[in-house]
Amino acid sequence: MAKINNPIELQKALGGVDYPADRESLVRNAKEKGAKKEVVEELSSLKKDRFDGPDDVSKAVFGNG
Repeated sequence: MAKINNPIELQKALGGVDYPADRESLVRNAKEKGAKKEVVEELSSLKKDRFDGPDDVSKAVFGNG
């Protein structure tokens, strides 16, 4: 699976999400925003199921927390 290289792509995919949000909501929103395939795949593969905000998602994706 391709990893997300650009945090800005992730933030664009998360735009408009109401938090807390579950993984499925993040994936659905990313698809609606036209996110790249690797962004959608990365969100789909997250181990965590509930996220309190975009920073929480970034930590899960990039491991910076």
